[in-house]
Amino acid sequence: MAEQALLQVAIDGPASAGKSTVAKLVAKRFGYIYVDTGAMYRAVTYWAMQQKIDLADEVAVMAAMKSLKISFKPGEPDQLVFANQEDITAAIRQPDVTNNVSTIAALPRVREILTDQQREMATAGGIVMDGRDIGTTVLPDAEVKIFLVASAAERAQRRYAENIKKGIDTPLAQLQAEIELRDHKDSTRKVSPLTQAADAILVDTTPMSIDEVVSTIAEIIKKQSSTI
Repeated sequence: MAEQALLQVAIDGPASAGKSTVAKLVAKRFGYIYVDTGAMYRAVTYWAMQQKIDLADEVAVMAAMKSLKISFKPGEPDQLVFANQEDITAAIRQPDVTNNVSTIAALPRVREILTDQQREMATAGGIVMDGRDIGTTVLPDAEVKIFLVASAAERAQRRYAENIKKGIDTPLAQLQAEIELRDHKDSTRKVSPLTQAADAILVDTTPMSIDEVVSTIAEIIKKQSSTI
């Protein structure tokens, strides 16, 4: 039956647009698997920083990745991320990793390795994947493509609220400046820059609650599922 089709759902957008939060909830609603691609890049960033490697040195980063196995495990409220046997769920969300992940994400060969892993995870469908280039590069044939956006001011406010809950007190103005810099890096990098796929549906989350965003995407998925 059409409603039982297992789709690939790609959710892209800039930093702090709410992709991960929304993707997790959408996956849960449909019983799909959630793959946090951003966490994979953060894990590589964290691992390279732990090894005291120059993050712009692709050869050195590639060498470090040979001893890194990234894995996910269910957790409440957040999915757990592991580097080998080490739980790095909290560590990869710290400001030092956040502010350096774009450097790692710009390395072509690193992207190739992680992209191959992500595609393998998505082969059977029934998956929700979020990131910067899922609909354009990782899963170009995904049946559902969403591009989430929000104003830089709104995204900074969201990040500030998240940080306060985690005990991280970064000034709001600094967070907005960091987000704007991240946007610039992500959208101007040579390899897989942040851009909206031609067939992606734009969803501006600035005025919306999380529940409203999830419901909007759920309706898009249901509509697409009924046509397959």
